[in-house]
Amino acid sequence: MSSSLLLRIIYINIAVFVVLKLLQIFSFFIGGKEATLTVMNWVGVPSHLSLFIRRPWTILTYMFSHYGVFDILFNMLWLYWLGRVFLEAFNPKQLVGLYLMGGLVGAAMFVTGCNLQPVLFASGPLMGASAAVLAVVLGISVYRPDYKIGLLFFGAISLKWVAIATVVIYLVSFDGVNVGGYVAHVGGMLTGLCFGLSIKRGHDITSWINRCIDAVVALFQKSSYNRGSKGEARSRQSKYKYKKSTSTSNSSGTQSQSAPGVDEERLDAILDKLKRSGYGALSDDEKEFLFNASRKR
Repeated sequence: MSSSLLLRIIYINIAVFVVLKLLQIFSFFIGGKEATLTVMNWVGVPSHLSLFIRRPWTILTYMFSHYGVFDILFNMLWLYWLGRVFLEAFNPKQLVGLYLMGGLVGAAMFVTGCNLQPVLFASGPLMGASAAVLAVVLGISVYRPDYKIGLLFFGAISLKWVAIATVVIYLVSFDGVNVGGYVAHVGGMLTGLCFGLSIKRGHDITSWINRCIDAVVALFQKSSYNRGSKGEARSRQSKYKYKKSTSTSNSSGTQSQSAPGVDEERLDAILDKLKRSGYGALSDDEKEFLFNASRKR
């Protein structure tokens, strides 16, 4: 059950990747290579602040979108392996919170760098779940540094060495080309580092994200509940009117005579209950009594 939310994140990434690829193929035959780039621009975080303000949704969509097969393959495998370890220590909501927070911090550092130093940070739109995934990887590695996992060709290795190796690989991979993406990855790693250190002190830095998510979910649930309640109330009212008309009135609109063999006091009590609480509140015995009474009338 706890891993279901982790799998949903992975499935969403895969589904978005497939849809984007299909849109790219379709747009290529319609408008050529430029059209395929336009598709990706609508889900990636723009480097220019003015464009980002017009596309604010990209701060969320980018962390579920990928350019290439190997990008999504590496990120999802890394997320699955370390995400399962994460869920042994934390709940699924914290996993989602850290994933989103890592992505948000990475995007914020990307946009800030690109606009403070546009020449140095010259870059296309930011895409990929690397910052979000790195937050989860570093978060659990800092919290459980001595937890051992099995790696191909390396055997059992502690998470602290996994974290150190991850940081070193990203540092030495800097080539001065994709500076914006590099800074976004660093943002994700810093988020994971802060989460691991703060959670040891009893403070969850992702709690505000979970409160926001809970508030949005509660808002939609309340709206759905209100619509359902109104419909149920109208249904109960119509049922009551129908039952009342068939049990208390004859064709001329006058009060019907008492039917032989019907307990009038009990019938009145059931009709009163029907009026207050609706037909669904009646017991099976009361429903049967009401049905038989209506037949006798």
